[in-house]
Amino acid sequence: MSQQLPALFIADSPGLDFLNSVATPVDLPVDWIDDGEGLLSWLDQARLVPRADLDRMRDRAMTGELNAVAAQVRDLRDWYRSFVRQHRGKPLTAAVLDELAPLNHLLERDEMYGRVVAGEDGEGMRLTLKSVRRWRSPESLLAPIGEVLATLLTQQDFTYIKACEGAACTLLFADHTRGHTRRWCSMEICGNRAKQAAHRNRLRKQR
Repeated sequence: MSQQLPALFIADSPGLDFLNSVATPVDLPVDWIDDGEGLLSWLDQARLVPRADLDRMRDRAMTGELNAVAAQVRDLRDWYRSFVRQHRGKPLTAAVLDELAPLNHLLERDEMYGRVVAGEDGEGMRLTLKSVRRWRSPESLLAPIGEVLATLLTQQDFTYIKACEGAACTLLFADHTRGHTRRWCSMEICGNRAKQAAHRNRLRKQR
């Protein structure tokens, strides 16, 4: 099952890491959110929901409820992936707002509130405002995903969102390198494959 494989977090952007939760890292496609348990595992690995809250959600959920939410998450992922692929490589403008209605509807459902807590600032204890989210139902697991997608829209220059140049790779990433020269999802995966393929081509030409 996909949950036996560690999820990929190579995009330098939580929103793009979510899109990469379905990918072809080697030869076969893998979906880390293929069911409710996969969703809980991915949220844990992404550190979007505290593990204790995920455990409580697992214990309280009715049969099939988490699987139904995972299906909603996959639909959200498919829609957002299409949006990103359409607009990557150029700056976003307000002209896309109408396209983002599904995301704004999701954000409206969030149950976030502030709480004054003790914080640590290096010079002793102080008070700080912490954002806390209510986890009333399995559908509330969509809220932190909506948040990282909105953050991607508002804080990432879409000009530097790229698709890996690997022949069969489906991974996206934000290119934050100097000069924006990144080409691969990772050198360990597609970068090395490209080097090996280039080496084989050179050997063939020398024969």
